[in-house]
Amino acid sequence: MESRLKVLGHPVHPMLVMFPVALFVTAVLFDIIDTVGGPDFLGEVAYWNITVGLVGGLLAAAAGLFDLLAIPAGTRAKRVGVTHAAANLAVILLFAAVWVVRLNAEYRTAGGALIAIEVVAVAILGVSAWLGGELVDRLGVGVDRDANLDAPSSLRASSSHRTGGPR
Repeated sequence: MESRLKVLGHPVHPMLVMFPVALFVTAVLFDIIDTVGGPDFLGEVAYWNITVGLVGGLLAAAAGLFDLLAIPAGTRAKRVGVTHAAANLAVILLFAAVWVVRLNAEYRTAGGALIAIEVVAVAILGVSAWLGGELVDRLGVGVDRDANLDAPSSLRASSSHRTGGPR
């Protein structure tokens, strides 16, 4: 099933997901290092990683929604896609809760309870990432219908390729 939202022939959702994933994981690592005596600035950097990760996560979710809505109902892909989306929503909500607590705090650093929530969120994110891989690699969601080892560049695809007509 080909992705519905593309830029220069490539699906947008996988282009966007790497940013919130990297930012959230890095935030947790920086918070842990800050808590065990690392440099003082790491807690502040972690807070800003979460801030930007939330924005990126919402953009990635919006792009993913285009593909999710196009998956036929009653398929395994739809069930996996809904689970993937629900897990990502949980991650966004958990990091948003951590962000709100830190926003209103005198210092933007995290303590033990906030780090525990972050670790749970990253664990859910890992499961969700696996589900995303399952969608693409196993179930073919977001894959160009003419994908093969000798397919032409997406930048050179003819207009008849895009419309499904003869080449």
